[in-house]
Amino acid sequence: MRRIGLIAGNGRFPILFARTAMAEGAEVIAVAHAGETLDELRQLLPAATWVKVGELDRIIGALRAGEVECAVMAGGIRKQTLLEHFAPDERAQRMLQRLTDFGDDAILRGVAGEIESEGIPVVESTLFLSSLLTPIGALTTAAPNESQWDDIRKGFAVAKALGSFDVGQSVVVRAGIVLAVEAIEGTDAAIRRGARPGAVVVKVSKPQQDLRFDVPAVGADTPDVCAECGVAVLALEAGKTLLLDKEDLLRKANHLGLAVVGVDAETAA
Repeated sequence: MRRIGLIAGNGRFPILFARTAMAEGAEVIAVAHAGETLDELRQLLPAATWVKVGELDRIIGALRAGEVECAVMAGGIRKQTLLEHFAPDERAQRMLQRLTDFGDDAILRGVAGEIESEGIPVVESTLFLSSLLTPIGALTTAAPNESQWDDIRKGFAVAKALGSFDVGQSVVVRAGIVLAVEAIEGTDAAIRRGARPGAVVVKVSKPQQDLRFDVPAVGADTPDVCAECGVAVLALEAGKTLLLDKEDLLRKANHLGLAVVGVDAETAA
């Protein structure tokens, strides 16, 4: 039986990873973040180690004690938490002092580097979950019309540009006008802030995205948010965006008349 370390952040992603890995016969040794990771993990993995955000030494200690073969980092940490409740231990402080960039990706690479220095490879968080990655093309009965495709192309280009500055991964567009860009608040909040009837939401990976962690994802609540705000199309970067609770998400989208489509650089050119 494979022993896999799970460093769990927020959202549904860590729960889905743990369930899928166990169904594949792996033993999951989990480290969860208090105030971020869903309490559902306590029932699923009662032996999980719970840490505060920034307790890097405890994370590594739990993985070593669990004698894991490799580790994944599934789910993010809210930027608000990093701003208000980040309390790095001595090891985390030393790691941060070596960084020249303090964006999300740089910090996560620094954490991954510390874990790998202990002989524990950090592998892609999509391990076991390739079936949840967005395929290319229309995923729902409804599909974008020509004007909506123009908005998808605009949104894709803008989101990639913003991602290169580590700003966010989603934009809201209507008739060629950018209505909102995702910042600290997350995709659903950005939709609520900026969407208008008929708008298009585009979510992509950052150009420098390290798919070992921080993989873009949408959950089953997003179609409800889109319907609430009148969004017509949800466009996701194919092969690089996870559809969490995929069946439920697409069922809701079809019921609501929301077009969900997977796009890549070629189709959005």
